[in-house]
Amino acid sequence: MIDFSKLDFSQLDLSMIPPSILGRLSFTPASPSKPPLQPGRNLLGIAAERDTVLYVPNGLEPGAAVPLLVMFHGSGGSAEKVLPFLEEHAERNRFLLLVPQSIYPTWDLTIGGNGPDLERLNSALVEVASHYLIDPERFGFAGFSDGASYSLSIGLTNGDLVSHVIVFSGGFMNVYMPVGMPLVFLAHSPEDEQLPIDTSGRAHVAKLRDGGYNVEYVEFHGNHAIQPPIVKLAVEFFLTRTAGGDRQYQAPAQKKK
Repeated sequence: MIDFSKLDFSQLDLSMIPPSILGRLSFTPASPSKPPLQPGRNLLGIAAERDTVLYVPNGLEPGAAVPLLVMFHGSGGSAEKVLPFLEEHAERNRFLLLVPQSIYPTWDLTIGGNGPDLERLNSALVEVASHYLIDPERFGFAGFSDGASYSLSIGLTNGDLVSHVIVFSGGFMNVYMPVGMPLVFLAHSPEDEQLPIDTSGRAHVAKLRDGGYNVEYVEFHGNHAIQPPIVKLAVEFFLTRTAGGDRQYQAPAQKKK
């Protein structure tokens, strides 16, 4: 696949191209019109196969704005593979965890361009917003490997909507039309046997900082895999860092039964 992020689109007129082709989401937050879902894993009914999963923690305050983190799995992955790394954090810190699943073995952007996966993501976000009021200051995209590349690319393209972008060992960055300035957390290992750090992690950080993005960068030791200690750091980043400055997120207290 060609990495179009290496090309200069600044002189091209992209106004005639459908926004979805460029990675723009049509989703806009709205007031909830449906009751909250049951705590735990919920299938959203977006697709008959490889449906999107929403993990709902216990103890959410009815009607209050709630953080939402969207996690994109790696190539050949699934919701089942990534949920265990984040469910405990979502439960403890009382945030919604949305886990889409790619239609193909990996995300459409990796194969040939934005398409059905972006459409499903739009539909999933609309469904979540119909049940919950999303906190605009804590609405994040995260991902691992190909999912990290997808999170970075779609997150920067929709930075007026997404507040945080989390990248666990991502490979590429395809951003045709960056919008907004989301906060970025990026982690990569020098021992990564699949995606060399010099042409991915370190190159991305340099490019993002040159573009004026606020980036928190972590190098860790280990192979190409989701690392629980790095996930913990990323969740702390998501919950405590905002565009207006560091601010501690106070999770709602667990109600006594």
